[in-house]
Formats: sequence, structure tokens, C-alpha cells
Amino acid sequence: MAEQNTPELKLPEVKMPDPGQMAQLFSHIAEKSQVIVKEFLNRQTTDGRYDLQDTLSLGKSFMELTQKIMADPARLAQAQMDLWKNYLELWQKTVPALFGQPLEPVVREPKGDKRFKHDDWQDNVLFSYIKQSYLLTAGWIQDMVAGVEGFDDKTKKKLQFYTRQFVDALAPSNFAMTNPEVVRATIESGGENLINGLKNMLDDLERGKGKLNIRMTDLNAFELGKNVATTPGKVVYQNEMMQLLQYDPSTEEVFRKPLLIFPPWINKYYIMDLRPKNSLIKWAVDQGFTVFLMSWVNPDERMAEKAFDDYLKDGPLAALDAIEQATGEPEVNALGYCLGGTLLGITNAYLASKGTPRISSGTHLTTMLDFAQPGELEVFIEEEQIASLEKRMAAKGYLDGSEMATTFSMLRANDLMWSFFINNYLLGKDPFPFDLLYWNSDSTRMPAKMHSFYLRNFYQNNRLKEPGGISLLGTPIDLGKVKVPTYFLSAIEDHIAPWKSNYAGSRLFSGPTRFVLSGSGHIAGPINPPSANKYFYWTNPKSPADADEWLREAKQTDGSWWPDWYKWLSKNSGDKVPARVPGTGKLPVIEDAPGSYVKARLVK
Repeated sequence: MAEQNTPELKLPEVKMPDPGQMAQLFSHIAEKSQVIVKEFLNRQTTDGRYDLQDTLSLGKSFMELTQKIMADPARLAQAQMDLWKNYLELWQKTVPALFGQPLEPVVREPKGDKRFKHDDWQDNVLFSYIKQSYLLTAGWIQDMVAGVEGFDDKTKKKLQFYTRQFVDALAPSNFAMTNPEVVRATIESGGENLINGLKNMLDDLERGKGKLNIRMTDLNAFELGKNVATTPGKVVYQNEMMQLLQYDPSTEEVFRKPLLIFPPWINKYYIMDLRPKNSLIKWAVDQGFTVFLMSWVNPDERMAEKAFDDYLKDGPLAALDAIEQATGEPEVNALGYCLGGTLLGITNAYLASKGTPRISSGTHLTTMLDFAQPGELEVFIEEEQIASLEKRMAAKGYLDGSEMATTFSMLRANDLMWSFFINNYLLGKDPFPFDLLYWNSDSTRMPAKMHSFYLRNFYQNNRLKEPGGISLLGTPIDLGKVKVPTYFLSAIEDHIAPWKSNYAGSRLFSGPTRFVLSGSGHIAGPINPPSANKYFYWTNPKSPADADEWLREAKQTDGSWWPDWYKWLSKNSGDKVPARVPGTGKLPVIEDAPGSYVKARLVK
């Protein structure tokens, strides 16, 4: 009988670690560990002592959920049977694949799920089985929670949100032995990836002073004014709350009315000026606008008593006076992004009450004015959580920037948390230099008094939409008194400022409003230059009460919304005048843009 040739099994080449490199790494790890333990112990006297209340509240909700599930044994038994049937079907389709038959999946990951993009999740029978087992179980758990009756809407949303956090954390991609990419890297490097990952983790712990602060990008790859926030300009005014930037003109003539930009102070302004090719600020300058921008201070404990009134008085009201000095123009057009757009609406309402309208038109990007439906952020604004947060802020005088960053990361945990956990700690790689993630990591603090007012009066009680629901600088704020033309830009996938909430807020003003809905989300929707030729936007000249009706009748246009905005804004900007150079008016130059306030960074 002829001897059969058995194909040779090829294993990945195993690399033996270099002893000298390992010794250096372990020495580095030992040094870092001592520093981290010391920092961690120091933190215990001030950090985390109020978190127990939050944990007990969440635990109580999940205990009630368990009781409700157990109270309906028939439904529980049926759910378990359905899960068992799915497992059985998965096994039946996996067995033939073990003997070379085509692999037929029982369940597929959702479109856009980047956790399972490695080929082995599809091609390798073992890892495909692990992935599908997880997807079946995760879906089953989430369906069980979603199907339980007897909870109010807020509690149910909270349970579903934290259930999703739980199942995301348990994804097989997050563990070294069940992630095929990590398994291959470990074999090929002789475990060097895990040692490097431990070093990266300890570096992040040291940088966070005992708290894990995962690096999303190379923090040393960018410098403000050098390769981000590079649009030329000058600081022409400053006070305790903000620096006012005036950008250098790039055209011989400019529109008579200047454009004042209200950035959010919940993060830094240069999301609108990352690179020249996607800078909304540079694009506006190149269209012939004299652009001014408020660059907010990054507050510390000395500003604990700064209130929302201070942001109004020393922000836009001070900026309007300064711009009039610099240009001689008593009126401007204004653009507000996110919380900056909320402040813009408040400013216009304040000016209307005073009978001194100094803003000719308002552009609102992803702006909340009606907080009835705040999206997933709603899970963070229960009374217990706000009270706990207020106690932590009282101890420091501010909300730490890392807390706000963690909150936003939890809304997209797989993209903004777990992907970096895998890259940095399991694969042992350094994060890739990315300007958007550099900005995202550049956290800002919130003054205690202001942030408490904001959470309670806007998110918790939704008083801003009520005429006179809040008062600032002794003046009742009534958005219905705003009669200037407004341009509202929302994003259909926005998870921070849901577009339907934005639409409801746009109807609070009494003047003419153009509502535009862009593709993508909170960042990519607004920051979408025409040259990129990406996404699309919807417009509708009508303004029905129902947002879904507005969208059904809206016209879709490919590309960026920026040219549409330019056509609208230019009609409200007056005639052309000679270009204005910063420092040639009555305001002298203080320093070059981007200024010193924006450079105050919390974590190096």
C-alpha cells in the first residue's frame, strides 16, 4: 500500500524574549508599581468615598430586576429554552466545520462592530464558536432585561445601559486567551506583548495618579499651535473666564458683521481647528468672515463659586463689548457648538429681554435647549448620582475632567475604552497618533457651582425651555423672545445631543429657523469640510411639530452642510469692508493664537 503524505502542520514562529530587555522591563515595572501604590493610598482620603451611594442605588435596581424575572418562572423557562436551542443549533453547525465543511454562522455581529474584524473570528472554527456563543448570550441577556415589565422609563433605560456595559466588558475580544489576534501575538513574540502591555498599563496608572487613564493616542505627537489649532490669529482680550481670539484675515475684503464663535467649555475649542483641511474656523476665515472665538479657561479650585451667570457675563457679553472696540461693529453673527450653542440661545434671550439685540443671527451646532429627551446621558442624572457628584465637587471645587471623559466614553465603550485596552495592554502596542483623540483626551474641569446648576436646571428639571424657568444676572430667560434668524445643525447619529431633542429645542425660538440634519454623529457631523465629500444632509423648509414628519418630507443632499450654511449666513452678514487685522483696532495684541488658556492641560 502506498504511503500517504500527511500535510505538515505549520505553527507560528516562536520568538524567545531577550533576557536583557526583559530585565529592563521588569525593573521599570517595579519602579512604576511603587509610585502607583503610593499615589493610590494617598487618593483614598479624598477620592471615591461618596461612590457607595451610587453603587447601592444601581444594585437596588438590579436586585428588583432579578426579583421581577424570578416572579415569572414560565417566561424565564421559555427564555432559557430558547437560549438552549440556539446553543444546540450553533453546535450542530460547528461540528461539520470541524471536519472541513463550510462554516455556517448562526448569529452575526452587528454591522460596524469592530471587535471581530480579525479574520480568525470568521475563518477559525474555535474562535468563530467563541464569538457566536458570546453574541447569543449577550443578546439573550439584553433581551431579557428589555422585556421585563413594571419599571418606569428612566429605570428601564438605566438597567439596559448598564447591562450593555456588562456584556461589552465580557466580550471574548477583551481577554488574552480568547482573542485570536492576541494569541498569535503572544506566540510570535514569546509573550513580549503582554509584558509591554503591563508596562503600558503601569505608565497609565502612574499618569492617572493611581487611577487607570488609558491613552488613546500618542500624547507627545501634537503641540497646540504647531500641528493642531494652527489657524493664525491673536489674543486681543482676556479676563478670568476666557481669552478672545481674533483670526488673521485671508481675504482682502470681509463681511461687515464679524462672526463670534461660542465653543463648549465642557471640552476645548480646537475640535473646530484640528488641521487646516478640516478646520471650520479656517474655512470661515477663507470665506471672508472676521472670526472671533472665546477660548475658555480650564478652571481649578479657585473658581469653585463661578456660576452660569459668570459664563454669560464674562463670556459673550464681555466678548461683544471687546469686538465692538476692535471693529466698531455693535452687532455680530454668532455660532455655538454643543453647550456653547446652549449659551448662545441664553445670550440671545437675555439680550432680547434687555431690548439690546447685539447678535444678528445664531447658528447652533448639535445644541440642546429642550432636555426632555437627553438620550443615554439620562442614566447619569438621577438624584442620587447628582447628589453624590455634588459632594465630590464640593471637596475639590470642580468636577474633574477625567469623570466627564469617562462618562462620554461609556456611551461608546467598545470604541472609546475596550479597543484601547486591547491595543495597549493585550497587544502591547503604543497608541497611534491621531489628532481627534488627542483633543478627546485633553479634558477640562467644570466649576462646582456652575455644573450643579447646569445638571439640575437643564438636564434634571428641564427649566430652560420654560419662559422664566431660570434667571441669570437677575434676568428671567425666555427663549421665546428670541426673534433673530437661527440655523440649527444636528447629526442623525448623535448620542450626546440627540437630533430629535435638538429639533424640539429649535422650535422654542419665535424667529425664522432653518433646521438642517447631517449624517454621522456629534463630531463628524458638524466637522465635515466640503473637500472631504463625505456624508449628506437633509433640509426641509417646513417646521412640523413632529421630528419624524420633518425627516420624512426632508430633501437629502450629498456632501457637507458648510456651503448651505455659508449661503444662509452671508445673507445676514452685511456688505463687504476692508479686511481687519488683529491689533489694528482699539484692542492691542496680547499673544499669538491659540493663546495660553487652551494650553492648560490636566494630564501629560
